[in-house]
Amino acid sequence: MTPGDIITEVRSLIQDTRTPQRYSDTFLLGFVNQTLKRMVMVRPDLFALIGDIPTAADTVLQSLPADSMRLIEIFQVKDGSAVTEVSRDMLDQMAPTWVSDPAGTPVNYMRHVRNANRFFVYPRPVAGIILVGEYAQTPEDYAIGDTIDLLPDAYFTAAVDGTVYLAESVDDEHVNSGRAQLFQESFFTTLGASLQARSVTDTEEGAMRANEVV
Repeated sequence: MTPGDIITEVRSLIQDTRTPQRYSDTFLLGFVNQTLKRMVMVRPDLFALIGDIPTAADTVLQSLPADSMRLIEIFQVKDGSAVTEVSRDMLDQMAPTWVSDPAGTPVNYMRHVRNANRFFVYPRPVAGIILVGEYAQTPEDYAIGDTIDLLPDAYFTAAVDGTVYLAESVDDEHVNSGRAQLFQESFFTTLGASLQARSVTDTEEGAMRANEVV
């Protein structure tokens, strides 16, 4: 899937295929990139990236890479052992000196409840520690022929709907507010429906009651 693919479909839906066209490719490309950024706000899981997360030495508070939108999970120390998520409140109560304990290789991580791009580790890392984790990546501004990586092709129609909504909303001469609203509703409905389906596919029991699982 490329922005060019989305733009071709959008032109058909907004009846902008004849020369001269109302919108240039550059103008519609801006709408495509805006739509992708709207999608990551609604469904950050669609832009999940698993990769290396460098740590800052000698501090428990860590930051995700600059292109992150929010933390999903920390898996392990690179080429090392697993890093397990724990509750910061629990660690505060059971080991209140954890923030000043000697530096080493992290074995636990805790989410920063007020900042989705930061997290805590225990113990504070020595220099050179790299974690492997998953986070939602903020979409870059794509060129018209670039492959939209991370976003599954199944969400092509949602990207088209979101772009059509933006295009129909700004053209004073050709605008159809009811049609724009229809595409906006389709955009959010598609994203919401696929989220609800995760209860069937993303658990070991597949949304069945535990006593029914063989």
